[in-house]
Amino acid sequence: MTRINVLACQLAIPQIRSAAERDQHVTESFARIGAALADADVAIEMVVLPELSSIEYSRASFECLDILAEPDEGPSFERASEFAQRHRTTAMYGFARRDRRGTYISQGVVGPDGALIGCYDKLHLAQYGASMEKEFFVPGERLLSFDVGGITVAPIICYDMRFPELARALCVGRGAQLLVHCSAFYKDESYPSWASFVTARAMENQVSMLSLNRAGEGWGGTMICPPWCDEETPLRRLGTEEAFVHFTVDTEEIARVRTRYAFLRDRLTSYDLSG
Repeated sequence: MTRINVLACQLAIPQIRSAAERDQHVTESFARIGAALADADVAIEMVVLPELSSIEYSRASFECLDILAEPDEGPSFERASEFAQRHRTTAMYGFARRDRRGTYISQGVVGPDGALIGCYDKLHLAQYGASMEKEFFVPGERLLSFDVGGITVAPIICYDMRFPELARALCVGRGAQLLVHCSAFYKDESYPSWASFVTARAMENQVSMLSLNRAGEGWGGTMICPPWCDEETPLRRLGTEEAFVHFTVDTEEIARVRTRYAFLRDRLTSYDLSG
């Protein structure tokens, strides 16, 4: 069986209005993450940063996307690449990615060799509560999954979690064993339902799941969810402060849950049962 250790980075993100402020923030963030790695009592195979971790999540920040958005291998990639090589780990980070089609809410992934594994662009853009994404971004068009130490990992971003078909495509279709849900989840009217969706996505697909938020008084609440939640293996939840917390993804635990609870095995091959 295979195990990896993942460092969840619930980062504090300041007001950012310029490329220089963005780059300084990303540099300082990776320095704090590096210190957390040095303090960890286990080897860390992957570090994860929240949705749009390179910039503030706000209308004011989004109105500066002409300055703040980056290409695939822009300044945030360069800092993530240097960090990943130095610490021999995989790094997943959030940024506003721009190409000829438009600007995306994206998670970049860099391997221990410093090379770009890929970018996942958010498929579902939120336009309610504290979110105004459809005014500034375009939706993605592809999925991403990749290997970390023998574990298949797949990212989704914030509002994506509310669509069970996406998680199913990644976990059943692509064999993801760790679903990484990167968020900028403000405490608006949708915040109270967040934990229910996380638990459902993890348990219905029988996978480990990280649901990672940014830090701050109106944010926080990052969740680490095992493939089965009960009193003995509860959902783990953080507060609102900046925090760096590691957890283990274990294929033996996933296999044990799937053996005991036959949800996936008992699925019908088709639910088109009309007529």
